[in-house]
Amino acid sequence: MKTKSIGDAGETAAAGYLESKGFTIIKRNFRLKGGEIDIIARDDEGRLVFAEVKTRSRSDYGMPSEYVNAAKRERLVRTALAFTGRADIDMRFDIIEVGCAVSGNTIEITGINHIENAF
Repeated sequence: MKTKSIGDAGETAAAGYLESKGFTIIKRNFRLKGGEIDIIARDDEGRLVFAEVKTRSRSDYGMPSEYVNAAKRERLVRTALAFTGRADIDMRFDIIEVGCAVSGNTIEITGINHIENAF
């Protein structure tokens, strides 16, 4: 896959993965001052899923999900609440780890690990 960045390739792969599992993608790259959510989707049970996508070509410095620290989780929750406008709806927060190999301008997705209810 030729794309402008590893992050874009990972998010595209993650969205395709979720769709293949029956999710409906509502929004990608939802941004507010102080926060961004990579993918907002609805699962087959109607639950809103806020997914943080972490794409890495190497795991020398840890697994991609390890980069979703407490501050990042807090920003994601705050942004999700701003998106919904309320806290009393059925929602969850997932992390999608995407592995890739880079060769020149080509990015090949090597694996996807979907962590449901990550936090």
